[in-house]
Amino acid sequence: MRDYLVIGGGSAGAVLAARLSEDPQVSVSLLEAGGEDSSVLIHCPAGLALMAKQKASNWNMSTVPQAGLGGRRGYQPRGKVLGGSSSINAMIYVRGQPEDYEYWSAQGNPGWGWSDVLPYFQKSECNMRGADALHGGGGPLHVSDLRDPNPLAQAFVQAGVQAGHAHNADFNGPSQEGVGLYQVTHHNGERCSAAKAYLTPVRGRPNLEVITQARVLRVLLEGRRAVGVEYEQGGQVRQLRCRREVLLCAGALQSPQLLMLSGIGPGEHLQQLGIAVAQHLPGVGEHLHDHPDVVQVMDGPQLTDSFGISFTGIKNLCRGVGLWRRERRGMLTTNFAEAGGFIRSRPQEAAPDLQLHFVVGKLVDHGRRTVLGHGYSCHVCILQPRSRGRVRLASRDAQAMPLIDPAFFADADDMQRMVRGVRRMREILSQPALRGLGGREFAHSAGARSDAEIERFIRGYADTIYHPVGSCRMGPGPQDVVDARLRVHGVEGLRVVDASVMPRIVSGNTNAPTIMIAEKAADLIRAGR
Repeated sequence: MRDYLVIGGGSAGAVLAARLSEDPQVSVSLLEAGGEDSSVLIHCPAGLALMAKQKASNWNMSTVPQAGLGGRRGYQPRGKVLGGSSSINAMIYVRGQPEDYEYWSAQGNPGWGWSDVLPYFQKSECNMRGADALHGGGGPLHVSDLRDPNPLAQAFVQAGVQAGHAHNADFNGPSQEGVGLYQVTHHNGERCSAAKAYLTPVRGRPNLEVITQARVLRVLLEGRRAVGVEYEQGGQVRQLRCRREVLLCAGALQSPQLLMLSGIGPGEHLQQLGIAVAQHLPGVGEHLHDHPDVVQVMDGPQLTDSFGISFTGIKNLCRGVGLWRRERRGMLTTNFAEAGGFIRSRPQEAAPDLQLHFVVGKLVDHGRRTVLGHGYSCHVCILQPRSRGRVRLASRDAQAMPLIDPAFFADADDMQRMVRGVRRMREILSQPALRGLGGREFAHSAGARSDAEIERFIRGYADTIYHPVGSCRMGPGPQDVVDARLRVHGVEGLRVVDASVMPRIVSGNTNAPTIMIAEKAADLIRAGR
């Protein structure tokens, strides 16, 4: 029996297990459905290019058919390995806007305003530029400038300035707005995942047990108290009990799934599947949302500085492999989405409502499809979508994937904003710094010029930018799942600690905020609150 059971070894679970086990008087078990983070594809940043095809470390889930995407099923990659999605993501370090957290607090969540969460961002961060009023310099999570930025990424930044946007050297600084190169979770030319930052240095602690290849099937309840978990490992079903708390860190798609499998959730749905209702919580699985995103791809055979499959590209790659092995430098230190920006879809917006990710290669179908030649790509996503979807159980079989419905573009404002976003993105891509490189737009988007044509292009090609949140929403209302201390309403000894608790998505990438949530949760737990 352990004091704490942490379910999921991803961005939140790795943090919680490491922080709670700092106290030698408590014992912690971390259960991760995936394996060890030993693959070179994880630690070499450019290995990202193959992660979408590498099934062992990725749940590779899909949405239900999306009406807003013309009936297509969207792709939902999630990390299935120590480090979770921080072991397979694009390593971009972005916190969002201070107003995001002020909104959380205003929804009845004291302690989650910007001034409350900033110290936890700083606590987690070891920024290579050093500590200041907004950054940390001594945390476990290394945040770095790109070692060898690609010339194409620098051309994008120049094009953004030519289009009238400010150059922003720090998207986590006083202002998020503008274009620039992203800082990334790298250390010495390698990926710095949550597992590598928090777990790897402390695996030798006698009070910390890390159990991999352990898929949790349900939370064990005695009355309305969580007392342990049931999990499957190596074909055998086992149980593990705890004295204090079960901490659910399985992410925005699988944390609500596990709650429902355990009898905690919308009663009618559970009863339909023959699951006994232990606690009726109608908000479990509701309010799911994500950043919808679409990509414009540019073909440029002459752009051999970009990543691509050609005779020259293979020669460059071979040289890059040698340089990375020797010095942890060169083209393999890329995160591909090297540059980007936060811009307004129209001048009257109060704050940036669009994010751009500029990719130094031709990205098609999330990298799942191999495309010959060279070029570049640019994503645009809307930062505050109004559409809300849900997660539901497909069956009472814990091994079945959940039914995922982000309801992309269910709210008409999201599509209107995205159409404006495509136009603003094109303004940047048409500037001399990029236009002079001679790239040619892929046919599927090139013909989309009117608003109606752009909308058809979006419905045919848009998808997630991998930021699902909100399905175990924090708040005091009847549709909320956890309170401001992340305790599940009506169930003792059970908390949810991951992106699912966000009352509303942050204006940017979600990995750094998820790590922050876990840092704050560790303090709440240790304080007995």
